[in-house]
Amino acid sequence: MNAPQALHPHDHRHCIDDALSRAETVCAERGARMTPLRRRVLELVWDSHAPIGAYAIMDLLRAADDRAAAPPTVYRALEFLLDQGLVHKIESLNAFVGCDRPEERHISQFLICTSCKAAVELNDPAITQAVEASAHQSGFSLNRLTIEAQGLCSACRTGREAA
Repeated sequence: MNAPQALHPHDHRHCIDDALSRAETVCAERGARMTPLRRRVLELVWDSHAPIGAYAIMDLLRAADDRAAAPPTVYRALEFLLDQGLVHKIESLNAFVGCDRPEERHISQFLICTSCKAAVELNDPAITQAVEASAHQSGFSLNRLTIEAQGLCSACRTGREAA
């Protein structure tokens, strides 16, 4: 399996521009309204591959002199982005990351680097199927599933080994 792009050096502005373009398309197809604030919040979420919390987003908006950056406003924007599948919530960190597949609803699977804080979304149906099968065998009915694994990405692991 190839390492996700987030773990390789790349033109991150391309990630942001692509995410914003795809979000506009997804919202238009669904009849959902992408307001300037929602767009700006999505851009801030995509500003890196590291999860970002709502209050950090609010601080960045306020630093840009955005007077609409009150907690309820930011949380409503994040809720909209979650509902549209444009971002995911990393439950263990109470933070958000951009979704690189917003066109399709899917189960979130993440690798989270505890050193550089990068969060990489996986798309491995076998992982989801294994959890669903185990839950079914236990008589458990899933209504929500988020899979998060924490460790070191290859760059951070290599850096530690070299030190």
